[in-house]
This record gives sequence, structure tokens and C-alpha cells, in this order.
Amino acid sequence: MSTPPPTPPSKPTAEERHAATGVVRLPSPRASLALAAVTLAIGLAAGAAIGPAPNASFANGSSFAQRLPLLLAAIKAHSAATRSTPATTAAVEPPAIERESTPAASSSSSKASSSSGASKSASPEAGSEESSSTPKSSPKAKQKKLPAITNVWLIELDGSSFEAADAAPTAAPYIVEALLPHATLLNDWSALQASAFASEAALAEPPAAGASPPLLHSIVQPPCPEGAAGAGCAPETPGQLTTADTFLKTVLAPITATATYREHGLVVVTFADVGVAAQSELPAGSSTATLTYQPPAGAVLLSPFAKAGQRSTVAFNPTSPRQSLEKLLH
Repeated sequence: MSTPPPTPPSKPTAEERHAATGVVRLPSPRASLALAAVTLAIGLAAGAAIGPAPNASFANGSSFAQRLPLLLAAIKAHSAATRSTPATTAAVEPPAIERESTPAASSSSSKASSSSGASKSASPEAGSEESSSTPKSSPKAKQKKLPAITNVWLIELDGSSFEAADAAPTAAPYIVEALLPHATLLNDWSALQASAFASEAALAEPPAAGASPPLLHSIVQPPCPEGAAGAGCAPETPGQLTTADTFLKTVLAPITATATYREHGLVVVTFADVGVAAQSELPAGSSTATLTYQPPAGAVLLSPFAKAGQRSTVAFNPTSPRQSLEKLLH
């Protein structure tokens, strides 16, 4: 008995293929048109059965039969026009795919991050350098506090200058050997500057509340007598310096012995042109002391706040005397 040949497997239909792939196939435009016509006919028939309709309605059977081919042709033409017109709906793009970074990309990104980190770390240093290089406004220097000098003695000697006295130690032994080693000598100062310095020293520091006001004591050497009595102290002679030297020694001894001098005292000594009353046409018994700017008479500062034995070149500043006080007194 012979075995019948095997039946070749039938090819799957389009519906089976679509069912297997899970894709729903839409009907063709022609089938859609026929389905729409049938649906419309059923609806019209149902409407005619329900109730009467006006003559213009498609419910009339004869009228509907006449117009049905025209309706199908219109639907077919509309379907063809729809197929020929391109779709204007924008296509939906798929979501972006995240790709794994390659070693080259990761190395470049790490380099970029390291460079950005370096720039960030360098920026504070740059800012600090800028802040350090920027000149800061320095605080105003504190003004030096001067010693509380409340008593100043201005002594005016009859003579030429301290330079002349220093050059003749035998004529002025007290000035050269006792005064200058314990005082500050300013050879270039005039008698007027010495007088101004004494006044400024007394007014430099305002007194405290309830304290005694500052005092300026002015002491002038008596003039040389006229006639034969004044031969020993005549101007431009060694006796003039000796007389001034002796007078200064007599006056300074009681001043330097007081507690006022030791605590708040300053003595300013200079040379002046001391005249008698008859020479200046003044009343009897009076005298004059003329202070000049040139030639410089020089000045000596004797005080617990002055530098002993110093020959200073500090210039007197008439517009700001306090500067001279700050440089010479401590």
C-alpha cells in the first residue's frame, strides 16, 4: 500500500501573518468605501421604517436607488483625493538613546573636569594675590603725644650768639662746660624762632580739667651800664660773654632745683640785643631786649624732655611748630 505524498504546508495568509506579528491591518480604502455605503443604506432604511419622511429625504426608496450610484461615486472620488494628498501630521521622533561613553570620551571629560577644577582652585589664589597687591588704605598714623610741659622759661642773654660763646670757652665756661653737655644746641635758630618755640611749647598740650594753666616766664639779662661802669661788659668784647655766662649760671640754679622744672619744665635760652633806657629814649630804670632773625643767635633747650649733649640740625617750622616739638622733645 503506497503512502500518499505529504501535503506541502500552506502559506500563512496575510491575516495570520499580521496576527503573529501583533500588527492590526486596516481595511483597504475600497473596502472602507463599501462598508460606509452599506452602513448608510442600513441607516436610511431604518429611518424610513420608523416613520414617514419628507420627499427630500433619502428615505424614499425610488429616490435613494437613483441617487445611490452618485453617492458612491462621490465617496470614491473623496477617498482618492485623500490618498493623493500628502499627510501634514508631524512624525513623532523616537526617544534619544543614551550611549555608553567610550574610554576616549571618559578621559577627555576627566581632563575637562580636572582643568575646570584647577581653574576653580586657582581663582581664590588669584583673588588673594589681587587683594594682597591692592594697596590698602593705611590707618592714619597716631599723632605723637608730647610731654606735659606746663612751665617754660625763656632766658634772653645780652650778646651775639652761642656760636661765639662756644668758640671762646674761657669767656663763657659755664655755657661750654656745664650747660651744653646737658642740653640740646640749635646753632641755626634765630632769637625770634627760639621765642616762638618757647610759646608753642607752653601751648602744645591743653591742660587737663582743673589743672593749672601753662606759664611762660620771660627773663631778660640786665643791660650793661653806661659810661666807665659798663666797660667790663661792653658789646663785642670778651667781657660781654663773661657777664652773660655769670648771669645765666645765677638764674638757672634756682630754676632747675624746683619740682615744677623736674616734672613739667623747659628752659629756652637765646641771645638778644639788650639796651638801656637812655639809648632807647625810655623812662629811667627801663630796658629793652631786641630779638632779631639774622644773624642767627642760636638756641639752647634744657629740660628733662630734651636730649642732653645733642647738637641738632632740626629746622624750626613756623607753619607747623608742633613738628619741631615732636622732633626735639620726648
